Amino acid sequence: MKKEIKHAGILLLAAAALCAVSWQENEREEKIREYTAFFSVPGAVRDEENVIENEIAKLTGAKCREIWLTGQTADEATGSYIASGEYPDFMIGNAMLYEAEALVPIDAYWEDYPNIRNYMADEEWDKLRQPDGHIYWMPQFGVVQGEAPELVHEGEAFWIQTRVLKWAGYPKIHTVEEYFALIEDYMAANPRMETGETNIPFTLLCDDWRYFCLENPPQFLDGYPNVGSCVVDPQTKTVQDYNVTPTAKKYFQILNQEYQKGMLDPESFTQTYREYLEKLASGRVLGMVDQWWQFFYDVDVSLERMAAMGCGYVPLPVTMEEGIKNQWHIKRGNEISAASGISVTVGCDDVEGAFQFINDLLDEEVAKLRFWGIEGVDYEVNENGVYYCTKEQRENAGNAEYRATHFCYYPYFPRFEGICGDGINAFSPEYQPEEFFCALPEDVRECLTAYGCKNYVDMLGTNEKPGPWYPMYSYSDVLTTETQAVSVWKKMEEVKHEYLPQVVMTEDFEERWQTYMENYKACQPEIFFEEMQRELERRLE
Repeated sequence: MKKEIKHAGILLLAAAALCAVSWQENEREEKIREYTAFFSVPGAVRDEENVIENEIAKLTGAKCREIWLTGQTADEATGSYIASGEYPDFMIGNAMLYEAEALVPIDAYWEDYPNIRNYMADEEWDKLRQPDGHIYWMPQFGVVQGEAPELVHEGEAFWIQTRVLKWAGYPKIHTVEEYFALIEDYMAANPRMETGETNIPFTLLCDDWRYFCLENPPQFLDGYPNVGSCVVDPQTKTVQDYNVTPTAKKYFQILNQEYQKGMLDPESFTQTYREYLEKLASGRVLGMVDQWWQFFYDVDVSLERMAAMGCGYVPLPVTMEEGIKNQWHIKRGNEISAASGISVTVGCDDVEGAFQFINDLLDEEVAKLRFWGIEGVDYEVNENGVYYCTKEQRENAGNAEYRATHFCYYPYFPRFEGICGDGINAFSPEYQPEEFFCALPEDVRECLTAYGCKNYVDMLGTNEKPGPWYPMYSYSDVLTTETQAVSVWKKMEEVKHEYLPQVVMTEDFEERWQTYMENYKACQPEIFFEEMQRELERRLE
């Protein structure tokens, strides 16, 4: 009897021990790892109890609090972290952080994280290697899986509101002079919005590094694609300087004339990025030149509310002269910049867990949550396996409050773009052909239909990559500060920052243009372009 009691007691103790172990294991499983990330761009803050963030955390065992840029430039904010020596778990890695020894080498860990290791081919990864032979960041955007649908024009264009085109009877606009003439005519007939607010004919974004909206249109107007800091003549295989072409002079003279006529926003050269976005969101701006990604996500909800007034934007295939084939849009592929990307910092106490989080965010199931949401709540699946959204689901996705409480895109973490593993669906709703068109504001749908188009790319046309050199910015963006070429390039940028606003606003264009050219040539730009020519020849080997 005593033996039986003793045996029963042992069994009870063993069972209790097993329960304790099981409880501890469950507690560990339920404990969510939490990370922090600083991204040197403005961004939207999610609610603490965001639905999809919590769903992702259930799958990955982790979540990340994102900190966005406010009140500083990107370099200032990054410099502050370097000065303090204290870093969040993730940052946008770049040369500054590399030189400060603030980053953890990805390639020292990636064999344990297949989604990271297989994110790109070895040849593409090698473009990211730093002087010490290691890779410290991975690009978040532009890595395409499968055939990418050509619907969204993410790059630069001359944009115009649909109300302007509708008022004019949806005319064909080919040249930059026709573009401004249309805006002038509309403004003369419609100086105010229906709300009584004064229209802004044309504005420019020149804040900090975003001044490319001012300085680089001449390359597009001459029919070149966005190669970057130069253009490449496909016939002679030589690097050209788009800053000094006849087209460059003519374009800035046109801007000067528009400024004198009162068509160019006088605040263009002093407004901040946030002020610029607020103007676009007000619906007052008739036209601008910009990259789609730089304005759309901040103003789409506001403009959709004003669809009845025709405040949505479409791109136009504008060049300097009629007959020039535009190359505003190049078919999407792996167009990555090696200059920056997501990094794990030396401030991270759980490096393996941080890499695991990136790895998990690239998993197909998690990616669907990030960009499509929850099936049956945010999207539906038809009998052919095609994802689509109902009207209510689209309205929810366009509602800022709903997005803050429900959606979790982790937008500055890496993603596979293009087609999902099912071979049917795009990675995100805005790249799903039917969903893209249905989700557009009514005025944009009407405008595209009037031109016989179904998407933004149809408005511009699609071009193949011009050659193995494309894009050259993948090289110029990673030139180190130690080289003479990058020193010259920085001087060129400083001169453009200083003189181009003067060129546009002056009452004596010829005199100011001459002064600008003298100061520009004094930088010895030929040193920079000789370096780019050497890189071009290397890529052609």
